[in-house]
Amino acid sequence: MRGADAAPAGAAAPGRARGGFWSRRVVRVVGGALLPLLLLAVWHAVTAGGLVPPYQLPAPASVWDAALDLLARGQLQTHVAISVQRVLIGFVTGAAVGLVLGSLVGLSRAADVLLAPLLGAVRAVPSLAWVPLLILWLKIGEESKVTLIAIGAFFPVYTTVAAALRHVDPHLVEAGRAFGLRGVRLLQTVQLPAVLPSVLSGLRLALAQAWLFLVAAELIASSMGLGFLLNDSQNSGRVDRILLAIVLLALLGKLSDSLVALGERALLRRYA
Repeated sequence: MRGADAAPAGAAAPGRARGGFWSRRVVRVVGGALLPLLLLAVWHAVTAGGLVPPYQLPAPASVWDAALDLLARGQLQTHVAISVQRVLIGFVTGAAVGLVLGSLVGLSRAADVLLAPLLGAVRAVPSLAWVPLLILWLKIGEESKVTLIAIGAFFPVYTTVAAALRHVDPHLVEAGRAFGLRGVRLLQTVQLPAVLPSVLSGLRLALAQAWLFLVAAELIASSMGLGFLLNDSQNSGRVDRILLAIVLLALLGKLSDSLVALGERALLRRYA
């Protein structure tokens, strides 16, 4: 019996060891930084060797100098702060509306029949197609930009919540009703916790979509923000600033996603 028990344990150990190694925080941080550092080294080598002219691909040092120049002028921090503010407001607004409508469509057959076809059609509209209409309706102020970002954040939350609620275990729902839970209380106590992983995944997708729609919002009719920096740098031929804006968008998008991921892990440990 001891030999029979030892074989499965020995066979499982390598798998656990491999999983444990790649799950270590240090390994994940170092491993995640390897490819960006490699790309940075290749970028430096290509520009230093003169394989690409500087007006097409400036050296990393030139991009860094452009960042320092904008910081000294007090412009870079303003562009970043305004873009982050727009993304946060649009994300919260769009995610909240998506959660409400997704819950309605996922729980109500009537809402599914009445709302799902229209929302599915609206979802297919490209982001830039909304820009002329929003400018006409809301002018070129903050409202039009935040509304466009909210539209981008709405659909990932709406689709994931609606789809997840349709597949909640009916026995779980019946058990909640047996304890007297109905309507909003049933949704808050039983149904939303049951679909929490899907909701959190939808929120992460919505945040990524919000950053994508931010660029569309700021490329047109904007005087501040990273999207404006992209457009203005294109018009002035400042490729170094274009690359700087792209790098900042990537870093901010990754940072915000990592923060949401931390909250996701905390919520899943508590409620899952």
